[in-house]
Amino acid sequence: MKTSFNWRGTLLGLATASVIGQCAAFSFGGAEEAVIIPPPTLDENTQVRSETAIFAGGCFWGVQGVFQHVKGVKNAVSGYAGGSANTAQYERVSNGDTGHAEAVEVTYDPAQVSYGSLLQIYFSVAHNPTELNRQGPDSGTQYRSALFLKNAEQQRVAQAYIAQLDAAHSFNKPIVTKLETYNGFYPAEEEHQDFLTEHPTYPYIVINDLPKVAQLKQLYPDRYQEKPVLVKAGQ
Repeated sequence: MKTSFNWRGTLLGLATASVIGQCAAFSFGGAEEAVIIPPPTLDENTQVRSETAIFAGGCFWGVQGVFQHVKGVKNAVSGYAGGSANTAQYERVSNGDTGHAEAVEVTYDPAQVSYGSLLQIYFSVAHNPTELNRQGPDSGTQYRSALFLKNAEQQRVAQAYIAQLDAAHSFNKPIVTKLETYNGFYPAEEEHQDFLTEHPTYPYIVINDLPKVAQLKQLYPDRYQEKPVLVKAGQ
């Protein structure tokens, strides 16, 4: 199987020996523009105060960084979903043959932000849902657009919202986001957690991910919180 070149492992290794990974280290392009889309007409109905959802949309640095700035999000952890526990390491996942996608597990308070609102940010700001097995400079099934559904309610809301957006031609191409059955989430290595916050001058972050956070603030000011919810804050 053809695999994506490990730009990040090559170039980031020149800057620090402690951080190596599979997201591309440099892009000659820029971040894709956010797309303004309507909120979902169908949303979750729950009375609980804490839920979790799994989002995959390319390199987990940017997806995590976006959701860490959303009000109502309690935690956002970078990791792997779609494969088995014994292959949930970045060196294996970067080969593109494990079934895993780089993903982010978001824990949130539905009283403050619903699953539908998180989906709106996911489709609009966090990534491009019309790109098949790639995001920006990164290519391979490990960078696919996918929702790992934890219950029937999430599936109901996600299916309805994708149908709504496609019917309205909200994007210039059909949405290719896969709706996949949740079979486990495996947190990524420590060096991948809070990467956007810890490395704001790293070229990949500057070019591809900081614009996403800026677009979140611009398009969804009522959803945006300036201080990110960090994984390592409690350590």
